[in-house]
Amino acid sequence: MDRNEKQQLSLAKSSRHRCSEWIFRDVPSDITLEVSGVTFSLHKFPLVSRSGRIRKLVAEHRDSDISKVELLNLPGGAETFELAAKFCYGINFEITSSNVAQLCCVSDYLEMTEEYSKDNLGSRAEEYLESIVCKNLEVCVEVLQQCENLLPLADELKIVCRCIDAIASKACAEQIASSFSRLEYSSSGRLHMNRQAKCEGDWWIEDLSVLRTDLYQRVITAMKCRGVRPESIGVSLVNYAQKELTKKSSLWNPSSQTKVDLVSGSNGHEKLVVETIVGLLPVEKLAVPITFLFGLLRSAVMLDCTIACRLDLERRIGSQLDIATLDDLLIPSFRHAGDTLFDVDTVHRILVNFSQQDDSEDDMEDASVFESDSPHSPSQTALFKVAKLVDNYLAEIAPDANLKLAKFMVIADSLPAHARTIHDGLYRAIDIYLKAHQGLPETDRKKLCKLIDFQKLSQEAGAHAAQNERLPLQSIVQVLYFEQIRLRNSLCSSYGDEEGPKPATIHQSWRISSGALSAAMSPRDNYASLRRENRELKLELARLRMRLNDLEREHVCMKRDMEKSSSRKFMTSFSKKIGKLSFFGHSSSRGSSSPSKHSYRTDPKVIERTCASTD
Repeated sequence: MDRNEKQQLSLAKSSRHRCSEWIFRDVPSDITLEVSGVTFSLHKFPLVSRSGRIRKLVAEHRDSDISKVELLNLPGGAETFELAAKFCYGINFEITSSNVAQLCCVSDYLEMTEEYSKDNLGSRAEEYLESIVCKNLEVCVEVLQQCENLLPLADELKIVCRCIDAIASKACAEQIASSFSRLEYSSSGRLHMNRQAKCEGDWWIEDLSVLRTDLYQRVITAMKCRGVRPESIGVSLVNYAQKELTKKSSLWNPSSQTKVDLVSGSNGHEKLVVETIVGLLPVEKLAVPITFLFGLLRSAVMLDCTIACRLDLERRIGSQLDIATLDDLLIPSFRHAGDTLFDVDTVHRILVNFSQQDDSEDDMEDASVFESDSPHSPSQTALFKVAKLVDNYLAEIAPDANLKLAKFMVIADSLPAHARTIHDGLYRAIDIYLKAHQGLPETDRKKLCKLIDFQKLSQEAGAHAAQNERLPLQSIVQVLYFEQIRLRNSLCSSYGDEEGPKPATIHQSWRISSGALSAAMSPRDNYASLRRENRELKLELARLRMRLNDLEREHVCMKRDMEKSSSRKFMTSFSKKIGKLSFFGHSSSRGSSSPSKHSYRTDPKVIERTCASTD
């Protein structure tokens, strides 16, 4: 005998014992009713006087003298029928929040309405539901719990929808009342809301977490329609998810990299919970923490939720990716044993959503955003943060031996060019990838290093790259070339500090070669400025190359002359020649591309230092 049979047997014995206490002992029973395996020996008269269903059954079998009737699918089972039978016998009992839903359903099943008796069980239960249950939010939640086993009859009788409407109305009213309590007058006499004051209108969040998923979904939907604050909805969703997802130790831990085998019995329930919560998420940004969104995404990937569910989460995360952390992006791969450690494809889709959202916001904004003198553009600031986050993510996934080059490159190239002002982080990630994949062909290494703008490396990174044997020879040559330009520009800048005002052109080229682009400029203005300054830099480099060649020729002549004569007149003539070369001459204005007509006067001490350095 299994546990269920033992429970039914004990319930039957206890029911017979209870029935013997309140039925008429001096009058023999003339009808036996069987409900859910439990038999009740009762009398026809008190039953037919209250119940229309039993009256019809007795009338249909009047000729055959019916003595036993089985009531199939009676809502609430034997215990609820016992309460209905007591009511028929006139025995008092208390209607409570734990039995009112069952009594409403059983009175409908047994047809215990006003048509057969005044103040019948149906009207009594309905009165309690209206006057007690719908006036209190906690009681409504308790009644909804009782309705979970009474569906769909409880839904047809409007018990569920009345409780849901009452919960939504009460929650909204309490939030409005709490908002009024937070209103106060400022020092200027204006009325405003004190955001630091604790909001007391969300105590219902803990109560709703006991509901079944389908009923919880209906309650939250009604609250959203009634205007409950999105922040409160978000807190409720987080609380409900933490209680319902039994595998939260693996689902919510961002650093977990183990593939967890879920119990098949709970798999379907957790999948339903995740999909339901995603469908209930408020449309407003920051209504739920982004860490919670990443936790839902990990759960959706692990539980193989619908594609629409995962894409919705990726879109929401992409719209606020600038506030994410590296631990958030490290989504474990739950597919095959030989796959990558982290789910790179999901991160790539999130980055695509971020880029598309960023472009759409730029299109929607007024032109004044790009034309104003505001110090920062929000979208540009978000780009900088995400670029740094992506570089750190690339460095984290680069040591994975199973990570294909194409996947690594598509992540690195997912952001626009103006997102990175410094390429140190990208260079570090690529160097780690080259170190972990030493068998990479030369063509692939060249393709990978093309992602780096060596002109935007810092001095320390440039020095490291110049001696990095893992880089292709072409990349090392580029590093050396830009380092030479940086050195020359630094010398020109320091010379300008000593001898006079800084020339505009050399200052611009130094700023670009050092990679210190202005973060205050918008992407469009920054791009136009880059193109203009790039042209000026090319012209200035050409002029410097010509001047360097002239100086080298004069240097050769100087050595030849020094061998013939060591008189002081030679130094005087050399000084005049150097002055004519005007090696440190600059253009007169930022916009002009021609060299300056007037050279700076050369100090003989500087000339002597230059000669010593060239020797």
